[in-house]
Formats: sequence, C-alpha cells, structure tokens
Amino acid sequence: MEYHIQAPITKETAAMLKAGDYVYISGTIYTARDAAHKRMEETLNRGEDLPLSLKDNVIYYMGPSPAREGRPIGSAGPTTASRMDKYTPRLLDLGLGAMIGKGKRSPAVVDAMVRNGAVYFAAIGGAGAILSKCIEKSEVIAYEDLGTEAIRRLEVRDFPAVVVIDSCGNNLYETELLKYRKE
Repeated sequence: MEYHIQAPITKETAAMLKAGDYVYISGTIYTARDAAHKRMEETLNRGEDLPLSLKDNVIYYMGPSPAREGRPIGSAGPTTASRMDKYTPRLLDLGLGAMIGKGKRSPAVVDAMVRNGAVYFAAIGGAGAILSKCIEKSEVIAYEDLGTEAIRRLEVRDFPAVVVIDSCGNNLYETELLKYRKE
C-alpha cells in the first residue's frame, strides 16, 4: 500500500502501517545521530528533561551536509540505524513514535517497538540530495555544539520512506530474505 501520512505519527497511524508499505511523510520530524543519542541518554540519567518531547515524534537518523545558498539543508541521507540501538528502547518507552534510517535493528529495539506501537521506516541510502528536496525548513533546537549531529527540527513534505518494521514486529528485512533463500 501507499500512504501519505502526517508527522508526528499517532498510534492509530502506526497501527495501520504494514511492513512493505510506501509512505510519504509530511509535517515535523527531528534529526539525531550517535552523539545526540548519547547526550540524551546522559540527560535522562541525570533525571533531566530532554530538549524535545518524544511523544509520537519521528527521529530521522541523519547528519546533513552544509546547505547550499537558498536551501534549508544540504544532502540529507539516512545513517545506519543500528548505531542508535543501545539508546532506542528507552526512547521508545518514553513515547517515540517512529524512526527513519537504514539497515537492520536489534531484537531489543523491535521488542520495544511492538511494546510501544512504533514503526521503523527506511529511507534510501545514497539519495541524500534527492531527499533534501523534501525538507522545507531546518532549525537546530539542541546540542548545537555537536555540529551536524545536533538535534534539528525539520519541516518535511512528501518525504519518501518504506515501512521496514511495523508496530507488530513484522520485519521486511527478514520476510523478503526468506523469499530468496535456497532450501
């Protein structure tokens, strides 16, 4: 199926999406990579509030290149999601609704996704220049000292992605692999 969805991602929207669905996301999403995830973990461990609410929000694992003149952001391709896996279950338990990245996720992340009704989208690696055209606005909201790894608020329109792991734990990386496995 193909859907045009709005971010933040409600639990109802997440529940209707199935592994293999194509989506076009419009609305507000956030970027965060390794260093930002580590800093969020440290913040939570100190008992402090995060710089953004995670409730139903989408985190895009991406570190942009510098913006060209007249553009809000440079190339904006996905980062390998597994690098955030040690931090992700806690963020999902705090209400994170969806993630966008590339590559497989750990069993602990998939379990937390099912427990919390969240989804994982894959964006096409190597297509950062094309994906950046779907980003209408970019603003650093936290951890500016981290440079490209700062947390940014993005306004996106028709950002293309594929549901790789749905809220029931169905995993496109596993189901598609089985189709081509020789017995």
